[in-house]
Amino acid sequence: MKQQERQDLQEREEGREGQDKKDQELREAKQYFSYHLLEWYQGQKRDLPWRRHRNPYYIWISEIMLQQTRVDTVIPYFNRFIERFPTVESLADAPEEDVLKCWEGLGYYSRARNIQHAAKQVKELYGGQVPNDREAVFSLKGVGPYTAGAILSIAFNRPEPAVDGNVMRVLSRYFLIEDDIAKGPTRVKMERLAAELIPEGEAASFNQALMELGALVCTPKSPSCLTCPVMEHCAARLAGCETSLPVKTKAKPPRPEERLAALIEGRGAHAGQVLIRQRPQSGLLARMWELPHWQAPPAEGSAKSAGLPEAAALDRLRRSLRQAGISARPEEHWMAAEHIFSHIVWTLQVYRCREEDALPLPIAAEGRAAYTADAGLFPEMDSSLPVERFEDGNASPEDGGAVRWISREDMANYAFPNVFLKLLNLYFDEQEELAKSGK
Repeated sequence: MKQQERQDLQEREEGREGQDKKDQELREAKQYFSYHLLEWYQGQKRDLPWRRHRNPYYIWISEIMLQQTRVDTVIPYFNRFIERFPTVESLADAPEEDVLKCWEGLGYYSRARNIQHAAKQVKELYGGQVPNDREAVFSLKGVGPYTAGAILSIAFNRPEPAVDGNVMRVLSRYFLIEDDIAKGPTRVKMERLAAELIPEGEAASFNQALMELGALVCTPKSPSCLTCPVMEHCAARLAGCETSLPVKTKAKPPRPEERLAALIEGRGAHAGQVLIRQRPQSGLLARMWELPHWQAPPAEGSAKSAGLPEAAALDRLRRSLRQAGISARPEEHWMAAEHIFSHIVWTLQVYRCREEDALPLPIAAEGRAAYTADAGLFPEMDSSLPVERFEDGNASPEDGGAVRWISREDMANYAFPNVFLKLLNLYFDEQEELAKSGK
């Protein structure tokens, strides 16, 4: 054998030995991770209400609520929701308004609608029992790979991975994975890895332990490495780059949108009440209730602090109210508020408005029927008058929703997005203080 051939053979053998060593180190790192993580979890796990049972319905509700929401925030909502809807059937059969009201303030309201739709699926297809079947769980409305994995592993102890942002952060750091976790292939890679780590018969505890580590120890900005049960083999810590992982492409920032809102105070028969409207049947915040509001045009729309012209804003709001058929007069700026969605940020400039005529409760408010400017909310208006249209478009589709005059006590009957819930409570608090002071 020639010298070059011997040298090549030796290098290949060394390469195989090196790869075998790396593979052995990886196997040991995986075993270490799984063993010590489970050991840590048994002694450190939090006492959470959905962990006190293996009820698949409870676990499902908790996992949906925990999407984009902190545990401390979810706990009272979970307890209230389960008390109101203790079974799949009770949720499936409830009026949607009741479900939204119970969800009120938790945000991301499509979650509530999806889970009720899925409850109807479970009732009709599976006799009210959450199925112990991967394809069946995946078919439920609003259930994605993570939620399906969480339900199947935690409720049924099936060795399914449950990979969310917390889990991807932990795995990125421990195994020094520098792939972009915002990419689909990276998620698939993480799911395969997480599945390999699940010890036999320990899927429920292991997946919860992995989530718990990400939530309490391996946090996004300041990981507590010194108290981490798997720090000894954490590749990112050993390389000194734990705070730079995971790699994640920044999402496009939400679009800012200025809106003019009307807090309409009633007179006469409506004294002590304010006017609310219902949003359209589909789309953003569908069928929820709010103060009437409209987008400010680009030429006028800017933050209040940046100098939105008061006269222009009042005029625009006056025309919007008229176009919607609401007989009210804007009087003064009351306050600003913000509502953040994933893709948009509303800055609401709220103006106090006065009902111009003390009219009976409109027919639209009684029957959830649509109203228009010339027939509905104020039927006494001359229908021969043209409906005013803005140069930048027709009336908003939101203008066709039902309306109500409500007091503070009536708020319990309607589901509001969080920003309007806060605004209404603040307004009624002010009115009660004024009444106490005799002003």
